[in-house]
Amino acid sequence: MLVNEPNLEKIYNFEDRLVRFAGECIFFVRKLEKSYEIDYYKNQLIRSSGSAALNYGEAQGTITNKDFIFKVSLSVKELKESRNSLKVLHYIKAGELEERKWLLTEVEELIAIASKMINNKK
Repeated sequence: MLVNEPNLEKIYNFEDRLVRFAGECIFFVRKLEKSYEIDYYKNQLIRSSGSAALNYGEAQGTITNKDFIFKVSLSVKELKESRNSLKVLHYIKAGELEERKWLLTEVEELIAIASKMINNKK
């Protein structure tokens, strides 16, 4: 199937999943052709997927629920941006279909998990 390894195992630690998602986005874009249009979305995807992981890392060090919610909300924002970049790349059929599908499924799951964390802290 997949992305970097033949059988990606399920990761239950959210931070580890975010890190893997950012890494798999990098592996995915490395294989894409070079063009002005594709490079734009490749760069955007690398920045937003990495930022989601970094913001969640910062959320781990917050003291108040309000700060935690803010930082995780930033992660959700970046994940949604990653999703949109992946959707564009999917629409133009850039890269391998199975990799695109896996990344799109993973980003949806990450958004759902982070949103649930926010709701649980409210």
